[in-house]
Amino acid sequence: MNLIKNFFQKGNPRTIKVKQNIAASIGLKAISILISLQIVPITINYINPTQYGIWLTLSSIVAWISYFDLGFANGFRNKFAEAKAVGNIKMAKCYVSTTYAILSILFSFIFLIVFVINHYLNWSSILNIDISYNKELQIVFAILAFFFCINIVASIFTTMLTADQRPALAALIQTCGQVLAFISILILTHTTEGSLTKLAFIFSGVPCILLVVISIITFSRKKYKEIRPSISHVQFSLSRNIIGLGSQFFIIMISMLVIFQFINIMLSRIQGPEAVTQYNIVYKYFNVIHMGITIILTPFWSAFTDAYTQKDFIWMKSTQHKLEKLSLACIPVYAFMALLSPTLYQFWIGDSIHIPLSLTFTMAVYSFVQTNGAIYMYLINGIGKVRLQLTIYLAFALISVPVMYICCKIWGIEGILILPIIIFITQSISGRIQLKKIITNNAIGIWNK
Repeated sequence: MNLIKNFFQKGNPRTIKVKQNIAASIGLKAISILISLQIVPITINYINPTQYGIWLTLSSIVAWISYFDLGFANGFRNKFAEAKAVGNIKMAKCYVSTTYAILSILFSFIFLIVFVINHYLNWSSILNIDISYNKELQIVFAILAFFFCINIVASIFTTMLTADQRPALAALIQTCGQVLAFISILILTHTTEGSLTKLAFIFSGVPCILLVVISIITFSRKKYKEIRPSISHVQFSLSRNIIGLGSQFFIIMISMLVIFQFINIMLSRIQGPEAVTQYNIVYKYFNVIHMGITIILTPFWSAFTDAYTQKDFIWMKSTQHKLEKLSLACIPVYAFMALLSPTLYQFWIGDSIHIPLSLTFTMAVYSFVQTNGAIYMYLINGIGKVRLQLTIYLAFALISVPVMYICCKIWGIEGILILPIIIFITQSISGRIQLKKIITNNAIGIWNK
């Protein structure tokens, strides 16, 4: 107990915060995963498999609205953390107020457009389903779009908590929303008949309303009262600072979308639907490690913003080395998982799908280089010097579709992973060089933009 207590309470204050957030986030992530696993059969039983498929499709379509924030959330995250790091509370308040104002205007306009277009959409034709669903789906889509737009604006609060080096608290709020929605679905299954409209309100409305209520209460408390948003502190001129960095994050995000979202489509067209199933099973198998590393890395984003603003290069260098050692420690884990995979596949999915051993080992390499690249990506994102990263992703995005198509044609499912592996290796090498230059104060040109 003393060892555990010392681990979480001794050392650099910034490192202590990171350790505490990682521990709390792991616990919350476990709860979130359990809920997501349980809610699937309950939801299917509440409606039916066909309606559940419709629900998933509509939800994924609405989720594309999030890309219209133009990278504002990530830009705000860094600028707020910088203001807090130098103790400029007034500027932090201005960033909060301005971001709320701009995103409120932007997504009010977006919802108005979506609402009008939705009125003329024939959902039964779009989704190739019975025409009797059309009227209900218009209502469901409107509900999802309404709460999704509100949630993007309200999520400024959780982004602010993450920027304030409290990502575990942000995760707690999100997990509470999931729990509340889960309880609400359980109540619906025992009190009402299946309804997509009610399901849409529960899944999108309940977490959103909870987030709004908690943010209002928290902003009225002492710790965050001094930075709560106000109209008088809205400075639209600050949008240049936010969108300048945010637009770069936006281009990176769109480039990654182009590279990685076409994989399933190409596999289905070239190798057939079974190849998509094989790919996704192996991807989910190894993605468990990447999810764990992401939980660890998340607090370091804003911690690096704070450290870089305060010129604490000693801590930055020490942290980088520790995270690199963590990445190397993952190699035997990936190797063990690959060797053990036939037995675990058998236990997990039985004999219904054959997974080639070559695909398993290729995915293990892909997952490792992805994890290693993510370390530099998160740390550099915190510093805000992302021009090199943007250039790399944009360049690969422009050639990704034809290159992955040719590789898949020649080498099968394994071939489609060649370009993503090259991308993450490139990111790792360039990221390591860039971090060294920044920490030693030798970064110039694109290395310092």
